[in-house]
Amino acid sequence: MLEIERALAKSSIGPLARLDPANLDHKMSRHEMIALAPSFAWDEYFGAIGAPPFASVNVRVPGFLSRLELLLKSASLDAWKSYLRFHLVSAWASYLSSAFVNEDFDFNEKTLGGAQEPAPRWKRCVEFTESRLGDAVGQLYVKTAFSARGKKEVLGIVRALVEVLAEEITELPWMTEATRQEALDKLHALRENIGYPERWRDDSRLNIARGDFVGNERRGWLFDFRRRLLKIGKPVDRDEWKLSAATVNGTYTPWLNSLTFPAGILQPPFYDEGADVIVKYGAIGTIIGHDLTHGFDGLGRQFDAMGNLRDWWTARDAREFKKRSRCFVRVYSDFTLVDGIALNGRLTLDENIADNGGLRIAYLALKDLLRREPVAPAGGFTPEQRFFLANAQVWCANVSDEQARLWSQNDGHSLPQYRVNGVVSNMPEFQSAFGCKEGDPMVREKVCRIW
Repeated sequence: MLEIERALAKSSIGPLARLDPANLDHKMSRHEMIALAPSFAWDEYFGAIGAPPFASVNVRVPGFLSRLELLLKSASLDAWKSYLRFHLVSAWASYLSSAFVNEDFDFNEKTLGGAQEPAPRWKRCVEFTESRLGDAVGQLYVKTAFSARGKKEVLGIVRALVEVLAEEITELPWMTEATRQEALDKLHALRENIGYPERWRDDSRLNIARGDFVGNERRGWLFDFRRRLLKIGKPVDRDEWKLSAATVNGTYTPWLNSLTFPAGILQPPFYDEGADVIVKYGAIGTIIGHDLTHGFDGLGRQFDAMGNLRDWWTARDAREFKKRSRCFVRVYSDFTLVDGIALNGRLTLDENIADNGGLRIAYLALKDLLRREPVAPAGGFTPEQRFFLANAQVWCANVSDEQARLWSQNDGHSLPQYRVNGVVSNMPEFQSAFGCKEGDPMVREKVCRIW
């Protein structure tokens, strides 16, 4: 069983290679796919899962299927049975009895992540329910914890940041006019999803049975899987949300060119309707700026205004982008996580570009606002200082050594402390706000900047 796992793992591609969409873009005919692993019962498989007819498919990692073909011929039937049994139990362990739940926690969260105890039962139940009935939970959440005023205000912040980013792109000295116009077209075509969708998903046909937890999860998974199968061969639904309204996260989706900030993240500490404008721009404003910048990072820049994977950059501008990106790789690779393990500046590059661009865009948008509506110092801090403090507060976290080790190998984000210090050390505006001098920790000799 372990030999099968090792062989399949070696034929996959790592997290760094996955950052380039070209490495995962291998469109081929159904017959070409079958030829990669002819020993696999493809027709029976697609029939069993209810897949509609299709002529072409994107095989993200063709080498995986080629290795699978070799293993189907070399590994014994008993080995495959053990392998599949293990993965079935592993995938469902967190939904089963306490013995399975505890073993799953001990390995995946305690050993690998450093967690000391599992989340309370009620919290896990809420998470399971939200994962399968996201829109149903989202509707209840919006009704009780989100206001129309909050949605309107956050949308205003989004549009203020879009306007600033458009100005920055217009004035970039290193970008040629052809690429600049494409970038502006993409920015102005952005879809803004704030708070909750205009059209909720209908889950009324999903059968939920009280007292049948595993059965409910299985039926919920199948319901969602079949819903996704029905999309095959149909136009992309650009109005679809990738996050439920109760999700505490925001995202930029490059193949939809959409920005989504559900009601779940529009709560403290990320957004507080009662806070002043400084805190709002320093907290949710910088997160919005982060996801806006994702549309123009190493991954996002490869998709056009309509979300198509298309190279719209001149060769000269692409070279300049990569040159400026290398500055971020060098800077972040010098940061240490734990036990002398360095941060992977290449793996975290896109997130670091987004962190740096997002903070700068939010700061410039706030300065535009303060010129029209000045705000007095408060609590012994200037508005500029309070902006940076609000941003830093968002990233307060307690990361265990075990988490940091795992983080260094798999996570595309920098550790929270470097999402603050790594960014502000690239901002002369921060140094000016706090009176930093040459030689101070937050003063970098060479500043990295793309956007």
